[in-house]
Amino acid sequence: MKTVDRAFRERRDFQGMTQRRLQAARLFARGKKQAEVARMLGVTRQSVSRWFLAFEQGGKKSLKGAGRAGRRPKLNRAQLVRVEAALRQGARAHGFGANFWTLPRVAGMIAKVTGVKYHPGHVWRILRSLDWSRQRSARRARGRNDAAVWQWVQGSRSP
Repeated sequence: MKTVDRAFRERRDFQGMTQRRLQAARLFARGKKQAEVARMLGVTRQSVSRWFLAFEQGGKKSLKGAGRAGRRPKLNRAQLVRVEAALRQGARAHGFGANFWTLPRVAGMIAKVTGVKYHPGHVWRILRSLDWSRQRSARRARGRNDAAVWQWVQGSRSP
């Protein structure tokens, strides 16, 4: 659940931003100059200028803010929990011959488990938000004899 919460963590402090704009509105109402407000709140003059125009046109309520930024995620928390649980079961548990995940496999599994379709090229964002990273198996020859390699390495070290 901890990794799912990380995927939903806010990137910006929207409440803090709203409080700062409302503080600016109180300062405007007291007759403070825009440059003064910018210094007091530690923001740019351009931001204060935008806030002042909004305040003049719509009052304090126009500075409340629009809420979250960006598109809403397709998967909610409960769905992400199910996706992570399915990933932990392994690829074989979902009918694949080899027990490794590829982006197309993960996209298919997400569609099967949640009903939400993702392009395989975008699945890596979900995996990254769940703290899953790209893994590659070590490339070794099929006929490699580890004991013989170890013996050869030991033999080349002796004086």
